Amino acid sequence: MAMEDPDKKTEVVLLACGSFNPITNMHLRLFELAKDYFDETGKYKVIKGIISPVSDAYKKKGLISADHRVTMAKLATKNSDWVEVDDWESSQSEWVETVKVLRYHHQKLLSSDPTNSLQNALPLTKPGRKRKQEPNRHDPIKKKNQSPDIKSTPQIKLLCGSDVLESFGIPNLWKLEDITEIVQNHGLVCISRAGSNVQKFIYESDVLWRHKNNIHLVEEWITNDISSTRIRRALRRGQSIRYLVPDVVLAYIEKNNLYNPESEDKNAGVVLAPLQKYASDSKN
Repeated sequence: MAMEDPDKKTEVVLLACGSFNPITNMHLRLFELAKDYFDETGKYKVIKGIISPVSDAYKKKGLISADHRVTMAKLATKNSDWVEVDDWESSQSEWVETVKVLRYHHQKLLSSDPTNSLQNALPLTKPGRKRKQEPNRHDPIKKKNQSPDIKSTPQIKLLCGSDVLESFGIPNLWKLEDITEIVQNHGLVCISRAGSNVQKFIYESDVLWRHKNNIHLVEEWITNDISSTRIRRALRRGQSIRYLVPDVVLAYIEKNNLYNPESEDKNAGVVLAPLQKYASDSKN
């Protein structure tokens, strides 16, 4: 049997957006599970993982400062040779839609790719131009003299848990055109947790069903139900979270006394940024 030619494999960058409040071992496992899945297909090569914590402007209840969340994520990934933390999204003064974070990182990949000139990079926004007219962002830029052996720009895919995929169904949390752009132009890698019925959710959504070939479902056989919410609850109650988060993260939390009843009340009663934005958009 002929060996797989690594140069023919499609390169993939995995992007995980979220609160990371705090980052847990489960967040890190998502990357490992997704990488194993792509490796096993023989068609893809994961070259990088990016953790992008949301900005404080997201206004989620109990969301501590981005500085702390980014620092913890950097501590958690310092020994990884392929997962890194990017603070572009977290440093924005206003909440940034996930689709714009994907566009930003796609543009960065285009700019750093020697086979693509800068003029090929798509702008983050193009006033007066409908998104559906834009080319698929993950399609290789074809050049006249480009041989088929030359790798195209890596595809950037949104890495998430099944809870994020199912949140597409919550009214005013996501714009339909953003969901369409994510699954059509980039792709989703969804790690399905125990008890979730992701396939049924995809079946019941016309948009997701139309682009189901660009949604990679990864079964999590060694189940892990750690969540940041449960971590914070344990901390508020003075219970141990050892072995649920990296030791360096635990030490940082304890040193800075990060999670307590007061921090959990932060943004209490404040409407989540997307709900605020899209609900007002739908009224106008």
